[in-house]
Amino acid sequence: MGDGAFAMTFQDVAPWIAIAEYELLLFAGIFLLIGAVDEVAVDFAWLYFRLTGKGRTLEVDRADWTHRELRGRAAVLIAAWDEAKVIGHTVKHALNAWPQRDLCLFIGCYRNDPATIRSIGEAAADDPRVRIIINDIDGPTTKAGCLNGIFRALCDVEAEAGVPFRFIMLHDAEDMVDPAALALVDAAMDDFEFVQLPVLPQPQRKSRWIGSHYLEEFAESHGKTLIVRSLLGAGIPAAGVGCAFSRATLEAMARRTQDEGPFSHKTLTEDYELGIKVGSTGGRSKLLRVRGEDGELVATRAYFPSSLTHAVRQKARWLHGIAFQGWDRLGWNGNLGEKWMRMRDRRGPLSAIVLFVGYTLLVVVVTHIILDWFGYAIPWKSSAVLNFILLANLVSLAWRAVMRFAFTAREYGLVEGLRAVLRLPISNIIAMMAARRAIFSYVRALRGEPAQWDKTEHDDHPAAFVLQPGAR
Repeated sequence: MGDGAFAMTFQDVAPWIAIAEYELLLFAGIFLLIGAVDEVAVDFAWLYFRLTGKGRTLEVDRADWTHRELRGRAAVLIAAWDEAKVIGHTVKHALNAWPQRDLCLFIGCYRNDPATIRSIGEAAADDPRVRIIINDIDGPTTKAGCLNGIFRALCDVEAEAGVPFRFIMLHDAEDMVDPAALALVDAAMDDFEFVQLPVLPQPQRKSRWIGSHYLEEFAESHGKTLIVRSLLGAGIPAAGVGCAFSRATLEAMARRTQDEGPFSHKTLTEDYELGIKVGSTGGRSKLLRVRGEDGELVATRAYFPSSLTHAVRQKARWLHGIAFQGWDRLGWNGNLGEKWMRMRDRRGPLSAIVLFVGYTLLVVVVTHIILDWFGYAIPWKSSAVLNFILLANLVSLAWRAVMRFAFTAREYGLVEGLRAVLRLPISNIIAMMAARRAIFSYVRALRGEPAQWDKTEHDDHPAAFVLQPGAR
């Protein structure tokens, strides 16, 4: 009698399970297909620019550019809080990689962070090109606040010397710079107000599935999407590392903001906003993709978060700053290409919701199959429209996997390209978790909670290891 009662109850519920499954399929299928069309449009735009020669990558003699003198003074700004483990490697490597006399490293830190200050001093080894800027307040403040403090110190140095800097470059405390980068950026500053070099996250043997999932994301973003943005006339977001601004541009930004410098403390992604603003004010922007004679990309290399917790925190900060604050602060100005790219920048939270529905649907489908095995039939009837949507999504998933493999393998080799395809579910899970955290963070901000420097922890530095050459 118990089994019969259960069967009767199940038969009552079964139609509702079928309806839920159908509606979830329709919802997820339609929105996933919209996202797929968006991605394919970028893919074909990139292919067009590539075939016409507009999106090609230049090749140079890396050794020649490494030792070229600069056409003016160059400042590199680095904000550092609790970075004693990596900042020494960054400073020492940058000084060795860039021998130019007109280089000046401005490194901002805090009076209550003696370990970082000591590490910088030891790495600088009395090199006059390094200036340590110590905030007279306890840290951490915001990254923008630290950068503005460095900028004010830079202005004092200019006033004292009577010679302005030609351009100002941003880097993070964990970056490994490319020897040819500084002179290449210096030359590009003749024609552009903002230049962004590619970023190459480094593979991590200890974190093949979380820390290394950044490889494919940056390989596609900085190898395809930013090229399309640039050639469509849309603003290029600054990555905060390997990005340089003309001195006049940062001065103009400083006058426009209500902060004590060009970097806004009201956003969690001050670098992204600064890059977009260059285009909106008529400045010229350039993604500078160059390869050496060895086929290696001239790029900024770094390790990204290797733990799930830190990866989610970092991506939540990006989503909060770019998707939510970007909408509030930057609006929808610009031409059609600019609006398209801003829409792509801000779709992250919605994409995460669609992904969540998709994974929920996967659980429902598996449950449906299991119930069928046990003889509990669920009335299910598809439709021609739903079949088409599902087939189109299947094809788009295969295409996405091919593109992800191709761009990753181009920079890191075939094995890492295959891993990139296998890491797709992990990337999706991190995106969903980050979106949830970003939404709650944004709600707290709307209630008046001030922005905090939600920095990423760094334990290792690529300059401390012997890097294996990547694949061309």
